Formats: sequence, C-alpha cells, structure tokens
Amino acid sequence: MARFGMVIDTRQCVGCQDCVVACQAENDVPQGYCRDWITTEVRGTFPALTMEIRTERCNHCDNPPCVSCCPTGASHVEEFGKTVQVTANKCIGCKACIASCPYDARFVHPKGYVDKCTFCLHRVKEGKEDVYKRQAPPCSSNSTTRDGSHRHCRWSIRCRTASSPG
Repeated sequence: MARFGMVIDTRQCVGCQDCVVACQAENDVPQGYCRDWITTEVRGTFPALTMEIRTERCNHCDNPPCVSCCPTGASHVEEFGKTVQVTANKCIGCKACIASCPYDARFVHPKGYVDKCTFCLHRVKEGKEDVYKRQAPPCSSNSTTRDGSHRHCRWSIRCRTASSPG
C-alpha cells in the first residue's frame, strides 16, 4: 500500500482557518481543541518584512516516536495509507505520545484519550465526497504518495493515492 501524504501550498494560505473549522466540524472536535491549526511567522525588519501563514497538523511520520512510546498500542501506524492513528478505547491517557511528538500535534480529549489528525481516513477509506468542497480556500492541497505520484485536488481527503509499492 502506498503511503499517503499531504501537500499544501503555503504561499496561497490567507489564514482564513476554513481548514481548522471544517476539521472540527467533520470530526466532532470539542470547542477549544483542534487537530490542525494556523501558524504565522514574520521575518525581517521593518520595512522589509515577509510573513508566512501556514496550516499545521500531525505529519504522520515515517518512524513515529508517538507509536514506539505508547504502552498500550493505541498509537499505531494504520496499514491503509501508512498514517498514524490512535485507537481511543485502547488509550489510557498517559500522555507519553504527547511528550514524544515533535510537532505538538496531539491533545487530551475531554473524554480522556489522546486525539490528533487522522488524515480523515474514515472518509478516504469510504471514497466519500470532499466535506470541504463548499469551503475550499485558495491554498488547495494535494494528496501524494512517497514516490511522487499525485492527483491535484482541493483537499487531500478527496483523493486516493494510486496503488504503488509501499
């Protein structure tokens, strides 16, 4: 199975947070929490300033430290797409994965388990229509495999990667 990846053109991001809100709505993320977020970085000195606005989330690492430190196996690499997932009913909320995540991409859900970006795998597996279609911001993203093959689309969950060796 090919490894899924997400490509977002940060040069087009305007910081509208549509991606954050759409993710919260799709995944029933509690208010005050998020699986993805917007970061801004200003460089230079006035008047020669540049600003980068980008969306960030779990990077679904090749060798995820959050998986190797999980004592229950709740954090694991899903075979389909090689994405990092959390099985909520296996998670004991010890926070070892939060401490080991280099991207600060996890949080403790109010129900006691650790939560994070799932790459909207529930939608990708079912081949469902893009939930963000009506909210498509200008920073349209692509879904791609590690071998570089990809299909352009508005949001990565709308695409499936082509079958290719793992």
